[in-house]
Amino acid sequence: MEQIIEIAFSKVNISLTILFGLLLLYWIVTTISGLDFDMDMDVDVDVDIDMDMDTEFDARTSIDVNDVSNTEVKKEDVLRRRGKLNVFQVFLIYFNFVGLPFMFTLTFWVLFWWALSMIGTYVTQSYNTVFGFAFFFGAIPVSLIITKIITTPFKRFFKNLSHDGEHAIELLGRQGSLGSEISGDKMTTLEVVVDGSPIKVYVRSKNGKTIPAHSKVEIVNHTSDKKIYLIEPLN
Repeated sequence: MEQIIEIAFSKVNISLTILFGLLLLYWIVTTISGLDFDMDMDVDVDVDIDMDMDTEFDARTSIDVNDVSNTEVKKEDVLRRRGKLNVFQVFLIYFNFVGLPFMFTLTFWVLFWWALSMIGTYVTQSYNTVFGFAFFFGAIPVSLIITKIITTPFKRFFKNLSHDGEHAIELLGRQGSLGSEISGDKMTTLEVVVDGSPIKVYVRSKNGKTIPAHSKVEIVNHTSDKKIYLIEPLN
């Protein structure tokens, strides 16, 4: 046990050990208190990607990490080609950081990365040497592949959970504060409170008019599939 602790907090593995510990703390606090920690990260997309069998994706939206954690590229979202996704966006989509809750996938990745680095440096006794960093960095692509394999079956579960839970709640007439400015077909997320619980849904302006950030808005309609809700500013 002492050797495991020594390896975990060695100069090669200490950063991953701390990161993994913080993620465990996040899940413990979230589970106990029900808090939802949001990290905003804007990823402006006006692009397309060649998916499986030459599937093309085109979206026109502003996505924060909450979007990234819950958005899944679907065939019905396929439109005409307009551009190419950048490397970071392809990375998020391919390795299931898109299509699953972001923190869910991140935790699996860090776990596998940490475990592989720990095993590699233990076997070679290199956890306190420069050579050990070869296992630290070498474990990154391997852990990503393992993460993709392990997390892919969860996509159906989270998809069904979303449809049976969030979409079953009547959201028309709900009000909230817009986090970022939208106009035209641009989408963002809106947090509304239902029975004391916050719920985030995808929204866009009903008539395409500009709605400034932090405006008080109301959900007045939705698309036919109820995946996008239409909002108007409150007078």
